[in-house]
Amino acid sequence: MGEGGNPPQSGPARTAIALGGDGGCIAEARHVAIRFLAAVQTEHGLPVSARAMDLTQLVVSELVTNARKYAPGPVLMELGIVGDLVEVTVWDGDPTLPVARAADPGRVGQHGLEIVMAVAQGFEVVREPVGKRITARIALPDDPGGGIAGRPPL
Repeated sequence: MGEGGNPPQSGPARTAIALGGDGGCIAEARHVAIRFLAAVQTEHGLPVSARAMDLTQLVVSELVTNARKYAPGPVLMELGIVGDLVEVTVWDGDPTLPVARAADPGRVGQHGLEIVMAVAQGFEVVREPVGKRITARIALPDDPGGGIAGRPPL
């Protein structure tokens, strides 16, 4: 259930949820992502690789964690399918745009944005009239060569 006991909003290959500020909202967001991708497979017949399932949960976790940590008020999360990508969008009330930090092997933590940018096929941050919207796109299928779809092998 979403904030206030309301069910998550949904549509064709799209779902959205308002997340409260309690400690369980990050796990709730991950569970919504798992259910959404499972429905994409069963109800819409789209392939969702195990890698896409894992990376989507990771991206959801990182983006929602950052929103809860740095922004006041509720967090809204939307998941949608655009072609062969899952689009993870998180809105929060802080207008400050995040910036990936320079690499520092001695830094403990604060790598979330770097991780999201490394695994996503697309990433954007947009300032909104209230707060900001962060969107990351993750390929659903695996690349036939075994790499992450859309990215050359390292």
